[in-house]
Amino acid sequence: MVLLVAALAFANRGGTPPADASSPRSDTPTPPPPPPTGTRPVTTRTGTIPTGYAHDDQGAQSAATNYAVALGSAEMFSNSTRAEIVHTVYAPAVAAARQDDLDKVYADQGFLSRIGLKGDGTAPQGMTFISRTVPVGSKVESYTDDKATVSVWYSSLFGMAGEGSKNPASEAWYTGSYELQWVDGDWKVTGFSQKDGPVPVARDQRASTAQEMSDAVGQFGGFTYAR
Repeated sequence: MVLLVAALAFANRGGTPPADASSPRSDTPTPPPPPPTGTRPVTTRTGTIPTGYAHDDQGAQSAATNYAVALGSAEMFSNSTRAEIVHTVYAPAVAAARQDDLDKVYADQGFLSRIGLKGDGTAPQGMTFISRTVPVGSKVESYTDDKATVSVWYSSLFGMAGEGSKNPASEAWYTGSYELQWVDGDWKVTGFSQKDGPVPVARDQRASTAQEMSDAVGQFGGFTYAR
């Protein structure tokens, strides 16, 4: 079973050769990308997570995108907020099992040590822990009246900002596939898988200092993506 813990990929990642930017281009015209979608804004929340989505394919996209943000957040590393996120995002039939699985991952001392956190999941003194998912777009893979599969393309910012950090904040790109079910008037997650990419070519920009990264995390709040 694939656990929704993007941090594991960072803790265990290895280098892969970049795509060849000079690859031959196809002469087939590229269709225009789909426009941003959404029939109405989400006006309700459970805790900090938007809930109460439209019962259509656009509502399913909004749900999957917002849930990706919540499940990729630093709050998943806290026992109390992790439980709230899991039971808000997952369908009741699977939430307890997912809670047990995720608790085992986030309590693993080897995992926490590799990403620079203390045994209780908090950052060492003088360090700032960063874990944010930034969605770029979403796509409906399948849809029925009570089930949907939605792919969300996102970048993941993850690491530890601070002088002497052995795991400085870095960026990776993924596509997550979310299986959703319409339960008690809302879309909820029943399954998840993740694959690498698509990954854009990085521009030649100076990496920020540890202090700049720490300041940015403290000064810039994250977004929700309810439409």
